[in-house]
Amino acid sequence: MEANIAVPTDAKNTWSGGGQKPFGASYGKMMMWFFIVSDALTFSGFLAAYGLTRFKFIDSWPIADEVFTHFPGLHGVHAPMYYVALMTFILIVSSVTMVLAVDAGHQMKQKKVAWYMFATIIFGIIFVGSQAWEWKNFISGSYGAVKTTDGKILQFVKDGHQIALSDFVVGERTDHREEHTRKNGLWFENEGTISTYSVDQVVNSYKSNPDILVRTELIDKASKSKTILSREDGLAQLAKTKMVVEGANLEVNEYGNTIFADFFFFITGFHGFHVFSGIIINIIIFFNVILGTYERRGHYEMVEKVGLYWHFVDLVWVFVFTFFYLV
Repeated sequence: MEANIAVPTDAKNTWSGGGQKPFGASYGKMMMWFFIVSDALTFSGFLAAYGLTRFKFIDSWPIADEVFTHFPGLHGVHAPMYYVALMTFILIVSSVTMVLAVDAGHQMKQKKVAWYMFATIIFGIIFVGSQAWEWKNFISGSYGAVKTTDGKILQFVKDGHQIALSDFVVGERTDHREEHTRKNGLWFENEGTISTYSVDQVVNSYKSNPDILVRTELIDKASKSKTILSREDGLAQLAKTKMVVEGANLEVNEYGNTIFADFFFFITGFHGFHVFSGIIINIIIFFNVILGTYERRGHYEMVEKVGLYWHFVDLVWVFVFTFFYLV
């Protein structure tokens, strides 16, 4: 016996062709929302992993105010978080111009849509360029440090402030040699860039400068700063030095725990890829606006869809900025 289930007419109209659209949104908008939700879950997983790892290594995690201190044109000036804050402001402004572009599209004002889209693209390019500049400084490093045989990072301070190796290391390398490359031998093992200073240079310069102290990557809970060792303890730790570290990469990190660099490159790089993709899409939409494609269609829904993506990218950066730079 077959059971007959009555289906409301409204339901048929909702999900079958020619009827009311679910949530009043077109198919394209719904698919964009599905993508945004799935991408949000991806970023949430990355940031959750970062938070758990940081909690695990909380005693040796790099301090953001000591890592992100650069500002263009202000070489040597300690400007913690200033440039990152400027980058964030630029991205937020780009979200405002995108809102204005969508609003102009609703009013069918082609020229305004084009101008606001153009402004959004420019702000996006500035942000991506700024992120690349931030990466360059992070990779090249600011001060330099040494790494011990037990994997600890040791930095150098004077009068309570961190100083660069170039501020006190003197003399010439006694172990100078060419970096292994494919050009200088039939058989070679590829290696990273050789450091500016040798271990002996650093240790000997420390011994001859009584004002210089060593600090470890461990954070003193009372002062919320890195632990500074006495001269004797510092010399004992330097005796275990394995290599000189300049900058950060996926294998070693002058700022402290190497996992911090791994997360920094991966998460900010992943977000940067999203911004770059958004710029490319915005450029395509911009030229379509100029060519009058959406005027002929009678609507600017495509601008609205790419606007949803752009706002999502901006929102994600707020969380990345909070996790990496503020907390």
